[in-house]
This record gives sequence, C-alpha cells and structure tokens, in this order.
Amino acid sequence: MRAEPGDRLVVESPVTGAAGREGEIVGVRHTDGTPPYEVRWSDTHEVTLVVPGPDAHVRGTGHRQGHTTGSGRPRTGGRAPGPPSAEPRATGSGRPPHPGDIGRRVSAERRRLGLTREETARRAGMAPEYLAYLEEQAADPTATCLARLAGVLGTTPVALRGGSIDLPPGQGPALAHPRIRELGPDECRRLLSASGVGRVAVSTPQGPAVVPVNYEVVDEAIAYRTAPDSAPAAAVGSEVAFEVDHLDEALGQGWSVLVVGPARVVTDPDAVRRLAEGAHASPWAGGEREMWVSIRPTRITGRRITEDMP
Repeated sequence: MRAEPGDRLVVESPVTGAAGREGEIVGVRHTDGTPPYEVRWSDTHEVTLVVPGPDAHVRGTGHRQGHTTGSGRPRTGGRAPGPPSAEPRATGSGRPPHPGDIGRRVSAERRRLGLTREETARRAGMAPEYLAYLEEQAADPTATCLARLAGVLGTTPVALRGGSIDLPPGQGPALAHPRIRELGPDECRRLLSASGVGRVAVSTPQGPAVVPVNYEVVDEAIAYRTAPDSAPAAAVGSEVAFEVDHLDEALGQGWSVLVVGPARVVTDPDAVRRLAEGAHASPWAGGEREMWVSIRPTRITGRRITEDMP
C-alpha cells in the first residue's frame, strides 16, 4: 500500500451491508508512501496514527487507486471507534520513550497550562493515544496537526519546532519563575562530553575574538582542529576561555559551561592520528584544517536556567 497526503483511507466494515469508515490521510511517515499514516477520520475529525489491515484500501489517483494492503494488522488498544484495522498504533511497545524536541515542547507547554493529554487531544481533534505518541517518541507531525496543537497551547508551530534558524538566540519569552542553578564539575564535564560546537575566546593582533569551533573531548581536554593562520590558532601558548551552551527558545530554558585553561598544539603523531580518527564531525568551516589545539581545563564552571515552580 502506498499513499500521499490528501488521499482517502477506506476501511470496509466486517459486517455485510454495514457502513465502513474512511478518513483523509494528512501525514505519511515514509518517503515511499508506505504505512503508517496519520488519518483524520470523517466521523470524529480526530487524527490517529494508523497501520491499515487487509480490510483497508487507499482511494487516490493514478496507480494508487484501489490498492489494498496484504499484511500488517495494527496494534490494539486505540480509542478511536471503528474496526480494529482503523485503530491508532499504541505507544506501549516495551521500548523506553525517546521524545524528540517537538514532543518535549508540546508536553512542557501542556503541563504549563495544566492540561491533561485527554483534554489537549480533545481540543486539538486527535486521539489521546496519538498525542502520547507525539510526546513520547521522536515524531514529526504534519503541519496541520502541529497547527492544531499550537492553537490549543497558545503558541505557534515555529515555537514548537524550536524557532527559526535565522533568528538570533534569546528572543523567546522568559520563564515566569526563572531559577539559575550553579552546575557542579561532574555535570559540566557530562555536558561537555557530548562534543559538538563551542566557542573559544582568544586575543589576536586585531583584538579579542570569539570564534565557534567543532570540538572533541579527549582525556578531559578540549581539542579542536583549525588552520595555523586562523583566529582559533591564536589560542596556542596562552590561557583561553572556551564555552558551550544550549538554549531552548520554546521552553525559555538553557545551560552554559565555561572552561578556562592553557592551550597548546598537539604535535605527537599518534595523538594527532587518534584525534582525527575519533572526530565526530569534520570542521563545518571546511578547508585544510590539520592543526589540532588542546585546552587542558584548570577551571570549569556552569549554570542552568530552569523553572522555579511556586
């Protein structure tokens, strides 16, 4: 079975002569058009996640017209009325929840407003099981579903997706009761250990500079790759500051970690080879960047902004 948004999913009734059920396919999870589908049912206007059974077919155009599925009964436990093949896929699969950014923001906004999943789902016109799926899994809801949720939660789809990449950070609203918490050395090291992109503050012949770099953590030292004539290379031979942070515009939360220590060039061939082989990513700036700089921390501090619930 293959479909695309706008097609109709038709489920035949198991009782001869009885009416079946149908709805509009508003979301397709796989690029090849195979199930599961997000379906808005005509009788309830709810959106559920559906794995069609053999009693279902897609009514669309062209080669999709009338194609039926030959396997794949859905998991039971759904709330939506209709035959079993029209029920939403349950989230209780035994796997631990792995929420994505959208689901995490939806859950936070819902809890901030004091809404249950059932009430939020009812207002948004979707099944509670589907909302649970969005909140607990790394899901990518359709624009229609996201717009409905944003309207219920008093926010925007852009905010639920994390804002626009072109906007400078920090334009989101502040928390109603913000709290700044100092982070201990162990938590700072844990946040640093994910590697990624950080900022190194250096003194250059043109003046102070703060430059983003792709970094790795090796033996508790910060290491980044650069070019000998670049601004990050000016860190060598001096004590520098290195900072990483994470901001969540939709939630108004975030953290930052600051590392201070001397920077040196990594010259040992074996150490250079290990750094190159273990790097999680190539420098985003591109070009020839074969010089590795290591910062050995002498001081690590960090802060986190969270909600201080009254």
